[in-house]
Formats: sequence, structure tokens, C-alpha cells
Amino acid sequence: MTDESAQVDAYIARQADFARPILTHFRALVHAAQPQASEAIKWGFPHFVYATKNLASMAAFKSHAAIGFWYSEDQTQARAEQGGMGHLGKIASLSDLPSDDDLRAMLAKAAAMIDAGAKPQWMERRQPRAPLPVHPALTAAIAASPAAAATWSAFPPGKIRDYAEWIGEAKTDATRDKRIAQAVEWIAQGKGRNWKYEKG
Repeated sequence: MTDESAQVDAYIARQADFARPILTHFRALVHAAQPQASEAIKWGFPHFVYATKNLASMAAFKSHAAIGFWYSEDQTQARAEQGGMGHLGKIASLSDLPSDDDLRAMLAKAAAMIDAGAKPQWMERRQPRAPLPVHPALTAAIAASPAAAATWSAFPPGKIRDYAEWIGEAKTDATRDKRIAQAVEWIAQGKGRNWKYEKG
């Protein structure tokens, strides 16, 4: 038994009585259907890895379990109707699962998509966010500081958006002006809005 499998064993063992049969059943089905898949705990819950890619995942919560497929055709109807993480909605018992044949077909489709070099479903759906308008007062303050202006022009869109959101969320002119002064100081030092939380 690998360390990863032991971690999955431990994850299942500490779940509620209703969840253990669901997780155990799906785990066995994955390994029977895709014997080359390995196991790992990622983001705190079990994943099944095929050809170095995340094939599927499972998790348990207070009153339901969830199963997700990283590569899949759209299987979100149950999720939309029931809520919950994953593609199959909230699973409270084995009877809430699709048939074993359907689950095997989902796993086979996911493995085929990985083999074909497809991107995970969430990456295919992700659309770039439109840039936020930058408050004119922030633009003027940055322009008045050569160091800030140089950094600002080199910032990636995400860092610009962070500052634009922060300034735009100010409820009063006084708060906005205070934030702008702080922003210019940080930008001149090459810092993003959330620099205190950035690694490195």
C-alpha cells in the first residue's frame, strides 16, 4: 500500500457512516474501471490520477458526498438541481449514485479526453474577466509618481484589477483618497494590493 492510499483509507475512515459506503464504492469502481489510476489527497480530499492528470475526485461533507470529474462532458444537471460540489449533486446514499455502468462510462470518457490532450472542463469554461475601470483619481495619482507609474505599467491585469476593486469599493471620498495614497505608496515599492499575503 502506498502512502497516498493509506491517506485515502484514513480520509474514508473518518467520514460519517452514510458517506463511507459511497466513497468506498466509487473508489473500488475507479480502480476496476481504470486500473492504471493512482490515488492522492489534493486540496484535502481524495483524487484519482490518470497519466499524471486528475481524473476524478470524491469528498464527504456533513450530510452528503460529492463526486467530480475533471475531464467530462457536461454532467452538471444534478448539481444545478441539488447544489453541492462535483458533477453529480449531493449524494446521501448509494442509491443517489448513477449506475455503475454510467460511472464507468464517465470515467472512460474522462480518460479518453486526457489521452486526447483535452483541457480540464473548468479550464475550457473559464473566460478572462473584463478589465475593471480604474478610478481617474488613482490614475492621476499614479501618473504623479514616476516610480508608481513605472511599476503600474508593468503590472499584470490581475494586480491592476485588485487595486481598481479596492479603490472602487470605497464608500466615501475620504476612504477613497486614503486608499489611493496607500496604493500609490505600495505600487511605487513594486507591491501588489495583496502583497502581505503573497509568498516569496
